[in-house]
Amino acid sequence: MITLSLTQSALGLASGSLVGFTLGLVGGGGSILAVPLLVYLVGVTNPHVAIGTSAIAVAANAAANLANHARAKNVKWRCALVFTVAGILGAFGGSSLGKMVDGQKLLALFAVLMMIVGALMLQKRSGEGDRNVRLGRGNVLKLVGIGLATGALSGFFGIGGGFLIVPGLILATGMPILYAVGSSLVAVTGFGLTTAANYAASGLVDWTLAALFIGGGVLGGLLGARLGTKLAGRKGALNTVFAGLIFVVAIYMLVRSLNLL
Repeated sequence: MITLSLTQSALGLASGSLVGFTLGLVGGGGSILAVPLLVYLVGVTNPHVAIGTSAIAVAANAAANLANHARAKNVKWRCALVFTVAGILGAFGGSSLGKMVDGQKLLALFAVLMMIVGALMLQKRSGEGDRNVRLGRGNVLKLVGIGLATGALSGFFGIGGGFLIVPGLILATGMPILYAVGSSLVAVTGFGLTTAANYAASGLVDWTLAALFIGGGVLGGLLGARLGTKLAGRKGALNTVFAGLIFVVAIYMLVRSLNLL
């Protein structure tokens, strides 16, 4: 736990707003900025506290967005729940391992992951798929296997992992991307809560900062969603710009964590 100054509190609120705004504007990938913002802007000196705290915010954002997708009936609940249960086991193992890794090395690995996220955001995804997909023998093992893997990665880095969960669900079931996005939020919520609980058990969550981050994220998300609707025709351009931002932040993190500055 850190004692937040007034400036840090304001920066925490602003950081949450920025993450929420980018999530509302471009969708998946926005939460990848949470950890670098907490470390390099807010000034959280312990990378593990940044990861544990951001996991709470990631889960809260996902739960809020899940409610919207559930009302629109964009969630394949049975497939999503099998994926999530398997992933929670992975997230627990991944977060336990993450706590044992040196903080600076973890940030360096996180920077590499950010570059992968940036590359994935530049890929175009097809909206086609089987709208009537159901849980069955043909996809249950795939859901469990991919769920375990993505959960472990999510827990290790304290991220939502939606950028991996969405293609994972499509690969396992063949569902359309709209359903994959809605269903992925079940997993992101579950993974985030599991990671946060594991870190909290070790005293690695700053609850005050998490509350500020979430509060800012709600406001930023509303603004981002409104702007995103107006700029829907430019989604490809927005993704390209945001992917570029992710690359810049990742390079900065890599340089700092490897003490090259």
